[in-house]
This record gives sequence, structure tokens and C-alpha cells, in this order.
Amino acid sequence: MALSFLDREHTVAPHGYSRWLIPPAALAVHLCIGQAYATSVYKNSLIAHFDTSNTAIGIIFSIAIVMLGVSAAVMGTWVERVGPRKAMFTSACFWGAGFLVGALGIATKQLWLVYLGYGFIGGIGLGIGYISPVSTLIKWFPDRPGLATGMAIMGFGGGALVASPLSGELLSRYDGGFDPTDPASVASGNSVVLLFITLGIGYFLFMMLGVFTVRVPEEGWLPEGFDPVTVEKKTLVTTRDVSAANAIKTRQFWLLWVVLFCNVTAGIGILEQAAPMIQDFFRAADGNSTVAAAAAGGFVGLLSIGNMAGRFIWSSTSDYTGRKPIYMLYLGLGMVLYFCLASFGSSSTILFVLLAFVILTFYGGGFATVPAYLRDLFGTFQVGAIHGRLLTAWSLAGVAGPLIINGFLDASGGEPGTLTAGDYRPALFTMVGVLAIGFIANLLIRPVASKFHEPETSTRESAGAEGRR
Repeated sequence: MALSFLDREHTVAPHGYSRWLIPPAALAVHLCIGQAYATSVYKNSLIAHFDTSNTAIGIIFSIAIVMLGVSAAVMGTWVERVGPRKAMFTSACFWGAGFLVGALGIATKQLWLVYLGYGFIGGIGLGIGYISPVSTLIKWFPDRPGLATGMAIMGFGGGALVASPLSGELLSRYDGGFDPTDPASVASGNSVVLLFITLGIGYFLFMMLGVFTVRVPEEGWLPEGFDPVTVEKKTLVTTRDVSAANAIKTRQFWLLWVVLFCNVTAGIGILEQAAPMIQDFFRAADGNSTVAAAAAGGFVGLLSIGNMAGRFIWSSTSDYTGRKPIYMLYLGLGMVLYFCLASFGSSSTILFVLLAFVILTFYGGGFATVPAYLRDLFGTFQVGAIHGRLLTAWSLAGVAGPLIINGFLDASGGEPGTLTAGDYRPALFTMVGVLAIGFIANLLIRPVASKFHEPETSTRESAGAEGRR
């Protein structure tokens, strides 16, 4: 059969295969699907093309993020069963097809087709692609799971750093009148159609590099010189396995769900209002809207770097500190930083940028560390499927964060462009409370009770059966 190379049995690594080829394979997928953070490049062009509102176009991104969480939760067990290669290939097909269907919608001025394409179909590709390398990376790096997942998930946070300039350059080539450096510049609908077609095909081909490279270790493989006992002696690290079905019955899963929800809600609160916040600050400081717009562009780029760097740095650090202590840092110090941002952030540009930057490193670090936290609590048996279910917290936080921020801003009565630092304070103080809830939930996490553990023979037999498929 032509696609038999996708089967799990054909992805078992030969003797001597380097595990350091796996993170680049995961990055090949995550860098592509990380384009979801770069939709602002062509948002105004879509608004003009469809002659509609910000909200109507913003729904495209919202659908994609919701479908990320839903597909990751629903398809998580399937991803574990069929292995990373078939899952990554499926992700590439959905992600690429989403752009092509979206291009058709733009060409025919049928906005619902863009919802269906980029939002629904592409969102399924997002969810499957996000979780597909997770359990494989953890199996290849039992000694450094935080490092491994941090390297891969860093790609999702950094995808916008590649996609934003790439999309702007392509639009300027397809439409000579479009200036990617001018926030007010609008590209033609035809140029956005060509952009979507180019990205759909290009991302599919690039993701194939990961599909052909990824491998799973043979049963019983361990890194040279690695002693599992050294890891198993650490706090909260289990020596047993918990299935995805049983994991959602545990208190630990739902406590960690709350932890992720709170961390993401607070981070999105900064991401959602990053450009307007810095613009309002500079406008109030010198009254120069041009300087404000330029500062906002640089600020958003800096936050993207913080988001990406935090995914690697903090997740890798968790291999030494443990997962629970690192989340105490994310949430505990995060509360302090949010309080300072609300109270003193408007007093100094450098202070404002520094506080927001560190907050975004914690936001990214929370995403990258959570797969390793799940491995510690529930073992490696179905960690990818458990991760998929946990990502529903991300979907809900993607709705809650903007609602909290925008709700307070609307209640202030100020019009866009006239807001001040004081208008943001109630929302920022609310985020302190959100992080406090997550901090308490993290403190309550304990080892999983033995009644939820899988019999050791059943996990071995299951792994063996999957390896023979």
C-alpha cells in the first residue's frame, strides 16, 4: 500500500538512530502551525475584502483555537495508537487543506468558507499537529523531558516570527501597492488568495520533512548511561502508568487543568492588548501617534521572542527544579509582576516592557512544561492523549482572557485610542486573582493514587501490540 510507510511499525528507529533528529522533526510541524499567531498581517485586508467587521474576521482565529482544543482532546488516543508519523501527516493534510479552502472562500467572497477552511479544517490540523510529537519526544528523552518538549513547542511560539515577515513579503510581491511596514496598508483580495495558496502548499511540504524524519524508539530503549531510578526518585514522578480514560477521573488532572487555564488566561491578557497598551502609554507620554504605532510593532515582536524563549528556557529548567516548583514560579512571581505592571508600569517604558516580557516567558513556559508535568504524574503510556484533553483549558482560556480584558475596557467608557493606563488597571489586577487561583491549584497537586494505575502487564502488552501494527 502506497501509504504503508506511515504505519507505526515502519517508524521504529534502527539501532544507532540519533534521538536529536526528533526535535527538528517536531519543529518542522510546530513552526508551520505556529502561523496561527500571525493572522494580524492580513486581518485588515480580509476586513476590507469582505467589507465586514473586526469581530467577523476575528472569529476565524477563534474557531481555529477552539478546534485545536477539541481535536486534540478527541483525537489524542488515536494519535497515541497510530504513532507520530501518521498523525503528523494527517495534521499536514488538514493544515494545508484549510488554507486552500480558505483561499476559495476569499476568491468567491464567501466568508463561511474561510471559517470552514482556516478555522474548522485548519484548526483540526492545529490540534493534531500540536500533540503528535509530544509522547514520542518524552519517550526519546526520559532523562530530559522538559528540554525535549520545550524545543518542539518553542516552534509554535516562534512560528509567528517566521510567518509574519514571510506573509508580509509575499503580499507585497503579489500586490505591488501593499506596504508590509505600514499598519494601515491593505492588500487586494486576489493577493491574499495567492498568499493562502502559497502557504497551504508550502507548509504541507515543510511539514513532510518532519513526517519522513520522525521515529519511535524500540521497546525498552534507554539513552546511554541513563538510570531511570534517578528520575523516579524525584517528587511527583511516577513509576507507573495511567490511561487517558482514568486520568480525567483524577483530581490531579483537573487541578493541572486549572493551572494551565489560569496561566494561559493571564498570558493572553497581555497578548490580546499588547499593541493597544503600549500605544496608549506612548500617546499619553508624548502625544505622538506615529511613535506609538512604531513602538507597538516593536513591542509585539519582543513579546513574541519572550513567548518563544520561555518555552525552551523555563521548560528545560524544570528538568532540574521539578515541574511543581517551576509552576510556583510562573504563577507566584507572575502575580507580583502583574501587580507591578498595574501599579507602576506606566511610570517607565523600560519597566513596562520588562514586566510584560517576563510575564510572556512564563506564558510560553507554561505551555512547554505541561507535557513533562503530565508525564511525571501519569507516566508515558498515553501521555499524548492526556495532553490533548488538557488542552481544552487553552481553548477556554482563549475566550476568557480577551473577555476579561475587553470587558473592563468597555466598562471604562473610553473609546479606542483614548484609553489610559488607569483604564487597564482593573483588568490587570483581575489577572493577579486568576493567577492566585492557579497557584493554589498547583500547591494541591499530589501523586496519583494507585487505584488509577494500569496493570504493568497491560501497558507492556499494549505497547507491544501497537508496535506490531
